[in-house]
Amino acid sequence: MRFTQYYLDCLSQASYLIADEVTGQAVVVDPRRDVAEYLDDARAYGLSIVGIINTHFHADFVSGHLELARETGAWIGYGEAASPEFEVRSLGDGERISLGDVTLEIMATPGHTPESISVLVREHDDDDVPYGVLTGDALFIGDVGRPDLLASVGVTGDQLGRMLYDSVQHKLMGLPDEVRVFPAHGAGSACGKNLSTEKQSTIGEQRRFNYACQPTSESAFVDLVTEGQPAAPAYFIYNATLNKAERGVRDTDATVPALTDEQVDEALAGGAILVDARDQQEFAAGHLGGSISIPTDGRLAETVGTVLEPTQAFVLLAPAEQVQEVAVRFARIGFDQVLGHVTDVEAYLLAREDRVERASRLTVAQVEEVCDRDSVQVVDIRNVGELAQGSIPGSTHLPLAELRTRIGELDPARPVVLYCAGGWRSNVGASVLRAQGFSDVSDLIGGYNAWALTHSLAS
Repeated sequence: MRFTQYYLDCLSQASYLIADEVTGQAVVVDPRRDVAEYLDDARAYGLSIVGIINTHFHADFVSGHLELARETGAWIGYGEAASPEFEVRSLGDGERISLGDVTLEIMATPGHTPESISVLVREHDDDDVPYGVLTGDALFIGDVGRPDLLASVGVTGDQLGRMLYDSVQHKLMGLPDEVRVFPAHGAGSACGKNLSTEKQSTIGEQRRFNYACQPTSESAFVDLVTEGQPAAPAYFIYNATLNKAERGVRDTDATVPALTDEQVDEALAGGAILVDARDQQEFAAGHLGGSISIPTDGRLAETVGTVLEPTQAFVLLAPAEQVQEVAVRFARIGFDQVLGHVTDVEAYLLAREDRVERASRLTVAQVEEVCDRDSVQVVDIRNVGELAQGSIPGSTHLPLAELRTRIGELDPARPVVLYCAGGWRSNVGASVLRAQGFSDVSDLIGGYNAWALTHSLAS
């Protein structure tokens, strides 16, 4: 058996290739939209991708099932409860898929979504103990998939939570301790609240250490797994809808074009958004007024989907060697309206010095000074689960994922100071407010971590 995990740090997303090396038949599970890596590996190892399985309708990225099927002719499989617009192989609970001696078995594990499945992997068809189980978003390392996302129209969070209870407590915890657990996401994903940085585990380890796998009542389980969930990024519903649709298929060699300075200006005049993917210090030192800062060294795709709209057109401003990577990260969440990129960043900004602005970033001492002024709005844009670590006195909690919809709660005529945990998200949020007409916006360098460290040292 060949078993490969592909982990995408930017989205904390895992996909898998499982193959029988004797027959050369392979299946890819939960592929991302840029499918070249799966195709390259299949060619390198003499494999034929015959099937594509999605464990559910993903909400946090656009799955690459259509791209991979176009390239390979493979069938696309979903759980029996799924009804997408395209032709699929309906996979029933207990169904076995033979790749040769290597065998996959479908487990219906609804709860995160109604159609969620897990995939048992046996290296040999007659193995009593499976090699592992691909749990999708039903079971994570240290957590379970949240049942409260709005991706499942017509099903309540309470109903999903009760489905998840049965899937986790009875079905998955009914597997032998030795079975390896391979989830679809890791730490950082908004699909749960307590995901581990580990990429794999075992059923036994989750039985012992995962809070949601401890024996409990159905109602207590539902309360436990829904409490303290982060606000879902706005693009989740958009991606879940795309994953059900007969959407446009992205070419494996797709790139975005270089634009002349005049073309950039014309696009911006027509309503396109300039996304500045440079380091936040470079952005602070000088950026085009109205541009949105989303640096490449963080969760760029998820953040794009959180603070921008998929129907908007975009122009990218990034170091030349990173431009196409940024465009791919946009495409992974279905933000395909990227018109092109700035060819020479430094020359473009120098030629428009009258429109270049600096961003205000404050130290802890400077924030302490301005916090004493009644006119200053101090805004905490962390997720709800992070508040247990403490907060700056007098601050208002407004998560980054809700900034666009709740921006009316802030007064654009008064100074605003934003902070997050480490300073990355607050830089993004500050640029969003400036683009919306807030004239006096700053963010805290180092975020709440810097604030807490300074005050612990002073005490």
